[in-house]
Amino acid sequence: MSLMAVLLLVSGGAGLAQDAFQILRDQGLGYAAVTRDRVLEFPRDHAAHPEFRIEWWYLTANMIDDKGRDWGMQWTLFRQALSPVADTEGWDANQLWMAHAAITTPVKHYYEQRFARGGIGQAGVSEIEIDGIFNAWLDDWQWRSSGASMFPSRLVFSLDNTRVEMRLESSSDWVLHGDRGYSQKSAQGQASYYYSQPNIKVNAVVIYEGETIELSGSAWLDREWSSQPLAQNQSGWDWFSLHLDDGNRLMLYRLRHDDGNHWLSGSWIDTLGRSRHLSSADIVLIERSVRSVRIDEQRSVELPLEWDIELPALKRKLRIKPLYDQQWMGTSFPYWEGVVLVEDADGQSVGKGYMELTGYD
Repeated sequence: MSLMAVLLLVSGGAGLAQDAFQILRDQGLGYAAVTRDRVLEFPRDHAAHPEFRIEWWYLTANMIDDKGRDWGMQWTLFRQALSPVADTEGWDANQLWMAHAAITTPVKHYYEQRFARGGIGQAGVSEIEIDGIFNAWLDDWQWRSSGASMFPSRLVFSLDNTRVEMRLESSSDWVLHGDRGYSQKSAQGQASYYYSQPNIKVNAVVIYEGETIELSGSAWLDREWSSQPLAQNQSGWDWFSLHLDDGNRLMLYRLRHDDGNHWLSGSWIDTLGRSRHLSSADIVLIERSVRSVRIDEQRSVELPLEWDIELPALKRKLRIKPLYDQQWMGTSFPYWEGVVLVEDADGQSVGKGYMELTGYD
């Protein structure tokens, strides 16, 4: 298969007006299935799982500069198997890699995406148990640790004449979402393996518009893999990862169903690192403001950019607002991803985080 054919496959068929997210709903026939009895093991599961169809390593970071201004960084490596047959090396390899990088400055959001075929050394993730290090890369974008653990590590990427070097450190336990890492996505049985590291200390140096800027803050890593993460009646998702100023952390998502009976799930991580699973019964998620976001010179999309989150059992009410509206990712899988500010019910600042909105027309 040519690289152009692969790109058409990933984008849902350029010019065919197909839903780019349909590939996430297709039955993963022949691929490995997600089951409840699998025990996640580290550092083994930081590496790739080519027997599953889809996988990602997803890092977001909320940082400030020496003037106290908010910055955001996103770096994501995606792996997709093009067929369930055993993988091979060279140009016959059946793995496709895609990477996204984005920078949210105090006044501007910009991004880049890259593609690569597996098997030729252009992209991949190291086999940690063999190589002894974690190394994820596509071209010169590279996230590399000094040992089998993912931290401490160094992430380097560049886009739009801006270079970013991030130093990442964490000694916290991994957070396994759902049932010990088995994250159910629908009543029909769709699921993924899903874990996070929400407590990452980050220091970064950014060369931006000829100026060297030092940043510091907190990062969040999401790791997820599956062979069919969405049901046929799910159009997309709304996802939040929040660092609260009191030391608590919150991840939650809503998978939108065509009939309006959406699937809600999440994790509350307390100051001691203990995780509490949140089901639909534990979460009240309310859209507060839908606004138009420009996606190119001719088109805009209506997006719910402000939210209220209520967790009655935890007696928490949070209000989510974007740092600014224009944080659109016009990639092959188009979505909104960017920095959000968190307030309490009285409008007082209580944290920061990231929000992702996908599948909107």
